[in-house]
Amino acid sequence: MSAVSDRLPVFPWDKLEPYKATAAGHPDGIVDLSVGTPVDPVPDLIQKALVAAADSPGYPTVWGTPALRDAITGWAERRLGARELSHRHVLPIVGSKELVAWLPTQLGLGPGDTVAHPRLAYPTYEVGARLARAEYVSYEDPTELDPAGLKLLWLNSPSNPTGRVLGKEELTRIVAWARAHGVLVVSDECYLELGWEADPVSVLHPDVNGGSYEGIVAVHSLSKRSNLAGYRAAFLVGDPAVLGPLLEIRKHGGMMTSAPTQAAVIAALSEDAHVREQRERYAARRTLLRGALLEHGFRIEHSEASLYLWATREESCWDTVAHLADLGILVAPGDFYGPAGERFVRVALTATDERVQAAVARLRQG
Repeated sequence: MSAVSDRLPVFPWDKLEPYKATAAGHPDGIVDLSVGTPVDPVPDLIQKALVAAADSPGYPTVWGTPALRDAITGWAERRLGARELSHRHVLPIVGSKELVAWLPTQLGLGPGDTVAHPRLAYPTYEVGARLARAEYVSYEDPTELDPAGLKLLWLNSPSNPTGRVLGKEELTRIVAWARAHGVLVVSDECYLELGWEADPVSVLHPDVNGGSYEGIVAVHSLSKRSNLAGYRAAFLVGDPAVLGPLLEIRKHGGMMTSAPTQAAVIAALSEDAHVREQRERYAARRTLLRGALLEHGFRIEHSEASLYLWATREESCWDTVAHLADLGILVAPGDFYGPAGERFVRVALTATDERVQAAVARLRQG
């Protein structure tokens, strides 16, 4: 077996440490806008559901409770416009990153198979292909790919890092192309409820898939919309012919969502008011940061959805990282997400109101 270092890229965030130290030296402290980790409280109804289920001495099931499956199907029909979902169409997962990293392996992909992901993308799509020893390729338009050997096509709308949203017509075209070539489409839709200048659409919508879930799976997470990153709560919705075998594999692997977390997910999916409140927080922070970045000489591209602003000063991303670190602000360099991001930085909206206001003041003064 080859060494881990031969199979995986260098962990990119380690490269930020010197810049983090610089930003931390600011007299008023660091404003960390580099990682999209929630900072706001877990909604009270979710905490109460978790606590009420704390006395859970037995093993949970990988498929989750019937109540959890009902909550997932009900939410997908209400929020995504999905139709005629059954429990066979859903599968809880232990946070979405786990799924992204291990899906190619769990699908049985390996040498000779190809995984495709967007040209600017979350690095874990590539990591998952590498773990399976499969090939990987990036794309601008997936329908221009050579379908030979292509087994898994990742979509990501709204995008991390760019915030780009794929429209309904584009999604419909991609799904039709993939079906024609026998390629599984897995759509990472974890930011779907955070659209600002666009209304993101799921591949589960009948206008996209023609009323059939054949060959499509959507990935959803509660980390951002409900501040549950610490709970590791996510789920899949889609083709039972794909999810059924995944369920069996995950049973063997013991990939179980804890019983208290399952109860928390039921509470989170059954109520929309807390999502609206969190959206309002992020919208206010986005308005402030976007305005300050533009005043500071940045250009913002895409960013019509998600929790990030994709910004450039038309220079090396590392020069921009260094410039902002001198102001006590830490951001993510765009080349973490592929060579096409080498002149951009990703600015997260996930900081407290006080820290966002501090960043805005520094940008305007600097």
